[in-house]
Amino acid sequence: MQSLRNSRQEPPNQTVSSVPARQDFTTTEESQHGLSLAQSPSDNRGVRRPRASNPNSIVFPDSPLEWMEVVLGKKDARDWVYRGEGAANLVLGYNGSSPAFVGKVLRIQKASRDGSPRFGSDYANDHSALTTDECLLWKEMEDLVSAPTREIAELLYVKHVMRPLLGSIDAGTRVIVSLEFLESVEKSILSQRPSWRVDAAKVNTLCDSALLMSDHTGFPHGNLKGEFCISVEIKPKCGFLPDSKFISEGSIIKKSITRFKMHQALKLHEKEISEISKYDPIDLFSGSKDRVYKAIKDLFVTPQNNFRVFLNGSLVFGNLGGGANSTSCMTGEALEDVLKPVIQAESGLRTANFLHLVAKAVYGSRLLVRLLEVQKLDIFDIEGAIHVYYNIVSQPCMVCRDLGKDKFADKFLYLHSLPVDESLKIVRNYLIAATAKDLSIMIGFRPREKVDVKSLYSGVFLESTNQTFDYKASFIDLDMKPLKKMEHYYELDKKIVSRYNQMVKEKQACKRKVMKLISAIEGIDSIVLDPSKNTVTVIGEADPVCIINKVRKFRKCAEIKSVGPSKEEKPSQPKPPEISLPRTCQGCSVWNVVHGDIYSPCNIL
Repeated sequence: MQSLRNSRQEPPNQTVSSVPARQDFTTTEESQHGLSLAQSPSDNRGVRRPRASNPNSIVFPDSPLEWMEVVLGKKDARDWVYRGEGAANLVLGYNGSSPAFVGKVLRIQKASRDGSPRFGSDYANDHSALTTDECLLWKEMEDLVSAPTREIAELLYVKHVMRPLLGSIDAGTRVIVSLEFLESVEKSILSQRPSWRVDAAKVNTLCDSALLMSDHTGFPHGNLKGEFCISVEIKPKCGFLPDSKFISEGSIIKKSITRFKMHQALKLHEKEISEISKYDPIDLFSGSKDRVYKAIKDLFVTPQNNFRVFLNGSLVFGNLGGGANSTSCMTGEALEDVLKPVIQAESGLRTANFLHLVAKAVYGSRLLVRLLEVQKLDIFDIEGAIHVYYNIVSQPCMVCRDLGKDKFADKFLYLHSLPVDESLKIVRNYLIAATAKDLSIMIGFRPREKVDVKSLYSGVFLESTNQTFDYKASFIDLDMKPLKKMEHYYELDKKIVSRYNQMVKEKQACKRKVMKLISAIEGIDSIVLDPSKNTVTVIGEADPVCIINKVRKFRKCAEIKSVGPSKEEKPSQPKPPEISLPRTCQGCSVWNVVHGDIYSPCNIL
């Protein structure tokens, strides 16, 4: 790592800019704003950065944004290991000994290999400042609008927009990286990344900096003391069903089926996943302990990229980067052994206890209550918000054009006649909600050795193992959504609904076809289809082999689940006549031999 030089530089241009490539700067004399140049001799380039205000960081004037006073060079790349990745960023964990980086992770932006602006930005180089329309959208956030690069704008977005809504959030610190560092990282992690991620994107070498954040997979310096920390990353997704009046009749299914479930159908169709998850976000956000546990268990059964487990910062369960071809680090059975130093239970019971622990922390943290409130800022749904978007960008509404002049004209006339400030508020809230629907929650656990000692962290007690755990929960991946992505959201929404509706039709057609094929076989008494389990129960004297061969002509993957006698219903037995018993003495509960209208005491003695 190299320290920043004390050379000075003119302040960066605070107007909206578009930087087509990595820039080279030259040193100038001290300016009135006191900004300095960070230069890395390894690649002979400088980067405009503010002057250091303390030994460890540098701050923009009139802004809380901080920069570490170091430059990561080629030799530093060997200390950073692959941790995972999402659509827009790579995450690296620190494996070195520098106190400044212990307990930290580094987020590095990715760039599409085909040059398309796919990964979190409208720009192919992911390095441009806000567009003119975005400056209008966020005009109330002066620091954000005046940010010289999009990287800085996204950091300020977390600080000024998401943190007040969701509470304490680690927005991170920018650290300058050299070109050699980025190129070395790209080579060293290549074999660890999922192949489909490698084909789609690479490290964005046009970036001058990366985001340094706390490593939420562990507790500060916990690993140095030999303590075990187990943590889980959860992507909750959207936790409510929309009820906007702007949802079209063709998309009415959105009011009864969660977006996550419908999107699963599209991902399966496009082979992004190998099976559909049973996870339902409504369960996680329900506020019911039992349903929260069910949601956690469903995530564990089909983790995809929505559930991952780390032990002391190393991924031990879950996919590296999502997708059908991503490999899980270990199976559920192997996780039992990993949990041994953390969960004090017999083999075979540790995983179930761990899932209960996670569910209790999720329920008790109340994080989902705040998160759901922010998600529900999306009042109009994308089918309404897209019309307001076109008001902001001052373009003819493409949606109304496709619908035709007469269809829904009155319905959307209201949206297109809204004042500018109201239009800005609707779209701004939609994009904030989009961030809340796409973020992750990190929850870290470590056994509390001395229960009676006051801890800096919240605690959760696991009754089944008689253990108390410290835990901390944080929101991560609060990326700022580009305004231009509104069009993508609308097209994706149509695609998701269309695919789900098509899947429902295909299942209904398949059901009718299977019923018709089986009913033509002699010896069939009854046929019962269970679409939720993809099973058919046949009762009769027909040959099971004949039935399965018949079905395989239509569905090649059909197989016999079981063969056995039918479960005959037992005939209902007539109830025995009620026996009228004599009255009993209220004093001694002995049967009274003498009957009469007036109560008589017992005379049996």
